[in-house]
Amino acid sequence: MARGKSKGTTKTSLAGVQATKIRSVLTIAQEQGLLSGARTRLIRGRLPAGLVAEAKQRTGITSDTKLIEAALANIAVEDNYWAWMRQHHGTVSKDLDLEF
Repeated sequence: MARGKSKGTTKTSLAGVQATKIRSVLTIAQEQGLLSGARTRLIRGRLPAGLVAEAKQRTGITSDTKLIEAALANIAVEDNYWAWMRQHHGTVSKDLDLEF
């Protein structure tokens, strides 16, 4: 493979990127108040085991409830994600040690 990367390394890297995006989406949802309030709504569905396993691996989420919450948050804030990323692009703390 090109540049000496194995499939496993690439998949792990993609999983890390996905997990970072999900954390950002959940942060946006929290800032918008979408994750507040009583948890009274019950949603059930039958899903392919492979889909659930892959989603959990990519996000690092182990709870079915948290996985559904992250998926719904991703849909709810989808249009705002890139705007939020652009808004925070280039904002680095002056205290961050960049080692040079």
